[in-house]
Amino acid sequence: MKRSRHPYTHEAGFPSSVRSAEHGFTLTELMVVLFIIGLLSTIVLINVLPSQDRAMMTKARADIATMESAMEQYRLDNLAYPSGGDGLEALRTPPAGLTDPSRYRRGGYIRRLPEDPWGRPYQLAAPAPDGAPFAIYSLGADGAPGGNDENADIYGGEN
Repeated sequence: MKRSRHPYTHEAGFPSSVRSAEHGFTLTELMVVLFIIGLLSTIVLINVLPSQDRAMMTKARADIATMESAMEQYRLDNLAYPSGGDGLEALRTPPAGLTDPSRYRRGGYIRRLPEDPWGRPYQLAAPAPDGAPFAIYSLGADGAPGGNDENADIYGGEN
């Protein structure tokens, strides 16, 4: 029996279906794979990006609810909400204008003030524009008052 000179050739002289590492892939095969990867990436991005926007808005609402709860605890201890001039920092450290500093809770009412999901501080309006004692809000993705969709201002329990 005669042995083939090429190690990847059958004895009958036909090429083997086993591909050697030397041969690699054709340009067409690589283009098909890249096209499929690009198509799958596009589908994933289309489905994930809107979810991220919703998640950021939900996180902002949760942060606002936590700070609103801290504001209520502050009011119960100090018999008044912090003024707009004291800002949300009054939840961490006693403001200078406190009537009775001994009533301020040791350690504050919130461990740290969170930033909104876009990296900016939350805002405090005291009194709120709607007549409520206060409003804590985020300016949304664009960082400017007003806006629509992800750029809209986010208030507790709204949007």
